[in-house]
Amino acid sequence: MKTLLAHTKEINEQLARYGVKFGIYKDGTFNERLFPFDPVPRQIPEKDFAVLEKGLMQRVTALNQFIYDIYHDKKIVKDGVVPEEFVYRSPGYLAQCENITPSKKVYSHISGIDLVEGKDGVWYILEDNLRIPSGASYPLIARTICRRCSPDTFKRYHVRDNRDYGALLKRTMDYVNTGGINVIFTPGRYNAAYFEHSYLAEQAGAVLAESNDLFVENQVLYYRTNRDPVRVGALYRRVSDEYMDPLCFEPSSLIGIPNIMDAYRAGNVAMINAPGNGVADDKGIYYFVPKMISYYLGEDAILKNAPTYLPYYEEDRKYTLDNIDKLVIKDVAEAGGYGVVFGENLTAEQREDLKNTIQNAPRRFIAQEVIDFKDLPILENGETVERKADLRAFVLSGEDVQVWPSGLTRFSRNPDSFVVNSSQGGGFKDTWIVCQ
Repeated sequence: MKTLLAHTKEINEQLARYGVKFGIYKDGTFNERLFPFDPVPRQIPEKDFAVLEKGLMQRVTALNQFIYDIYHDKKIVKDGVVPEEFVYRSPGYLAQCENITPSKKVYSHISGIDLVEGKDGVWYILEDNLRIPSGASYPLIARTICRRCSPDTFKRYHVRDNRDYGALLKRTMDYVNTGGINVIFTPGRYNAAYFEHSYLAEQAGAVLAESNDLFVENQVLYYRTNRDPVRVGALYRRVSDEYMDPLCFEPSSLIGIPNIMDAYRAGNVAMINAPGNGVADDKGIYYFVPKMISYYLGEDAILKNAPTYLPYYEEDRKYTLDNIDKLVIKDVAEAGGYGVVFGENLTAEQREDLKNTIQNAPRRFIAQEVIDFKDLPILENGETVERKADLRAFVLSGEDVQVWPSGLTRFSRNPDSFVVNSSQGGGFKDTWIVCQ
């Protein structure tokens, strides 16, 4: 391990050369910075990962069934398990997707599930990302560079190989492909995760394309070439729902594909992930996932949610307002670490303002107990220090449901912060599944 750590500077230099950067577009300004890598890996014993794997597969299976149900029979709403208001008022619910059945009935082909390990050794799910979860490329390329810099480390430690992510992605795309080539659809160079789009296209043997490269004719999606257009059978989109089709969603979008929804509705192209998935990863819906698992699968949830309160319910609202100084409050419409407020950090006046806002718009928030999750060692200025870290696990759903034996571990660079998101200045490290 010492040999690997000695190459920290070299590894980060190579990551920079490859363009492993994270861009943030905020307030009309695009800022790009290196995504700092820490070489001390997170190590998860294989027997512990087996439990995570089983729980993640169960969770994503139930979430896929939920999305199908919401856009078709709506049994879970009719049976009173999930309130109507949490479906139709969700910003992720798209009426335009009603009664559309995607290829092979798969909605969330690539799910990014965020977890933390409590100091009690229990893993807690923090969030489900079912729209366009990013991050798989970072541990993938970091592991490759680490192997080059310190091959002896990987001879000494028996670590599950993570180099098959491109093959897993290709297999997932091939399974739902409706006839044609596989394409990774990027909004372009100034997207925050553009490096990932190009890298995954290379790894999966797919074509990387922007909106000008694609067009729809007679409800079929085509890719422009120097010769005849080529049909597209599977489109792994890295563009948000609202910008995908200016004739169906946001009319001002310049990065979408006109009439793509017509081709999708006709069953002539698979979209990965499916439009409308946001109805299932709304932070308010998160509260109901254990109930979904019971409802659709007849099983108890293997992995726990963080203890969560829904101010929508009077009892939970009262608890939230009475204990706001001990809880973390999350705005369900925000992402990327934004809209997260720790009650203990607010002044008395700010707490009262937040209470009033919750009273007036209870559907807008969830409240959670602050989980004292594990700190992991990182190198900082040549010294080892402890920082909060989470794990984004990647679950791929195709012919079967598979959990990638790796993951993106993100850590806070601020010793006083529980927020680890890249957009909030965090770094990342590799995740080793260690064989016994």
